[in-house]
Formats: sequence, C-alpha cells, structure tokens
Amino acid sequence: MSPRVGRRDLKPLALVLLPLLTACSSIGDFGRLQQAVVTDDIHAWVGQAAAKHAGAPVSTNKLTDDERTLRDLAFPLIEPPYDRQRWDAIVYEYGRKHDLQQTLWAEDTTAYYRHLQDGGYRSTAGRYSRLIDDVRNDAVRIGPFFDIAHRVVELDRRRQLSVDYLKDISAAERSNALARVGENNLTVVWVQRSLAQRCAGYRYALDHLVVAEPENLAAQADVALALLQQQIAANQFVPPPRSAALTAAPAPVLK
Repeated sequence: MSPRVGRRDLKPLALVLLPLLTACSSIGDFGRLQQAVVTDDIHAWVGQAAAKHAGAPVSTNKLTDDERTLRDLAFPLIEPPYDRQRWDAIVYEYGRKHDLQQTLWAEDTTAYYRHLQDGGYRSTAGRYSRLIDDVRNDAVRIGPFFDIAHRVVELDRRRQLSVDYLKDISAAERSNALARVGENNLTVVWVQRSLAQRCAGYRYALDHLVVAEPENLAAQADVALALLQQQIAANQFVPPPRSAALTAAPAPVLK
C-alpha cells in the first residue's frame, strides 16, 4: 500500500468492505442462518445430492415446508464441524462448490484430529474445549433433525398409500412422488452415516489427545461423546439402501 494513503482514506474503504465480508457467510449468532443472505431452498441440493450419490432418481416436485426444514437441519450434521465458520460458507451451503461437496462423502477418521492440531489453539485445554463444544453442538442438533425426519417419513408413508389408491395419478406424478420419498429417506441415511463417521473422528481425536496431551478435561469429553453416541443409536430408524431401487420401496414404519 502506498505510504501516501492515510488512515482517513482507509475508513471509507473499510465501511464498504465490511458488509461484503460479513455477507460471505450464512452463519449468524449461535450458528443460525442469516435470513438476509439465504433463500428458502438454500439446502435443496442436499436431497438431490443424496439421491445422485445412491444412483437414485431426483424429483422435480416442489419441496414441502417439512422437506425444506429436513434439509436445512441435515446440513450442519453432514458438514464437517471444522468447516462451520468458513469465509465462503454461503457458497458452500448452496452446494455450488462441487469439489467441496464431494468431501462430504469422504471417510477419514483422522481428519478432525488433524484440524484440532492445526487450528492455532494456544493450549491443550483449547483443543479439548473445542472437541467438547463440537460434540455437544451435534447432540443439540440431533433432536430437532430426527423430530422432523420422523414427521417427513410418516407423511411419505401416507403419500405412498395415496399413490397406490388414487387411480388418476399419471406415471410422471407417480415417479416424482416416489423419487421424493427416496430423496427424503436418503437424506436421513446420509445424516445417520455422517453422525457415525464424526463420532469415530471424535473418538480418534480424544484417544490421541489423551496420549499426547493428557488433561482432566478428557473425562468431560468422554462423557459428552458417550451421550452423543447414545442419541445416535436411538435414532437409527431408516435402513441404508441396498440399491437405488430401494428408493421406490415403502418408507419405514415408525413405532
């Protein structure tokens, strides 16, 4: 920067750049989406990506309110916890960065621990605290997601009964309806798979921290992780598909 540029000249520039920088992320206070920078279907791609990954068809029907909420609540549970405050989070959440989207399917148990080590934490306690916070944040998100997931699955069960009962439903309408059932089921399966993977990553990180940097906080982290694993085990209600053909099968019956 030229030495002729003084602080007074920088102030107007800062005022212009600040809103632009903050608009790059859709994450607001407490991890909530900033409504000013998102649209209703910001996470619509989640269901489509789940279907395409399984080799299943994608529906052209509009999302219902519950289906939209299902995808909104699914994204933080499939997004790596260390990516939550990305500077380009808004682009990431819209699913526009396909290379990054592909990483959501990667299975790397060691990734979380590597990010803890490279995160610039000044103390061992900072790494343990981050681990505990991430585990607890996932535990808080599980309840709302699976509440809406149960509702969507039940409505899909009724939808399938309607498709079978109504005689004037066209082949295209039937295909789109069943494809949407598949998308919804596969979205839930994706979250279940992601939660299992991140628990494995948390466990790997905790085990290696205990050996490399023992702290009293390890016991607190272990309790938090055990509670998270219990919640996950209690919410495995959509079986993983054996093939794309499973997307046309009846939705699971809720107990």
